[in-house]
Amino acid sequence: MKTRKVEIVDHSYSNQHSSYTKRVITVEGNSQIEVKPDYAKIQVEVTTQSEDLSDAQRENSLKMNQVIQSLLALGIDRNDVQTALFNVFPRYDYIEGKQVFRGYEVSNAINVEVHDIDKIGIVIDTAIRNGANRISQLEFKLENDSQYYQRALQLALQNAHEKANAISAALRLSYMPIPIEITEETSGAPVLLKTVAGVQSNNFETPIEQGTIKVEATLKVKYLF
Repeated sequence: MKTRKVEIVDHSYSNQHSSYTKRVITVEGNSQIEVKPDYAKIQVEVTTQSEDLSDAQRENSLKMNQVIQSLLALGIDRNDVQTALFNVFPRYDYIEGKQVFRGYEVSNAINVEVHDIDKIGIVIDTAIRNGANRISQLEFKLENDSQYYQRALQLALQNAHEKANAISAALRLSYMPIPIEITEETSGAPVLLKTVAGVQSNNFETPIEQGTIKVEATLKVKYLF
């Protein structure tokens, strides 16, 4: 949670209304904007197993290279392909309470940025056909989320003002409340996450619904009235 506070001092208001007892009310302004994502980040994994570690690594390397080359052939920029993780695990079974060694498991994952949203299903299918056996994460994102967040902040402040004005009207005040402190509260950048199962598909394209990303803003505004 990130919090930023802005204090507003209006000395002219204090001088004009010095005969009034200072009263303060705090209201919360909220807003939400729904935006279509600009691009997606997909995590593609290749997992191989063998009793011999060298064989598991060799097979994994061959398959991952084939996956990467197939994605580059689709027009994915090489700079948009980055290694996410590489793990090697020994595998054991437990038989009658005893640990029995079964070999090794090698996992290699890459993050792939797809800037053409319409190609996400094709990218997933191509990766699976060429050796990937898991699509562990699909993340929809915005190229410039700050501009949408700034707009959401404006709407949140407008919402706070509307609430303060409604309270002012209910109290039958002859003047409008004055904002003296604004606190910004947000949980971070907007992200829409999905999980996609790694299923072989040879005759159809994996359907992907991108939906919309919700950009939210919340402000706590303290008014003097």
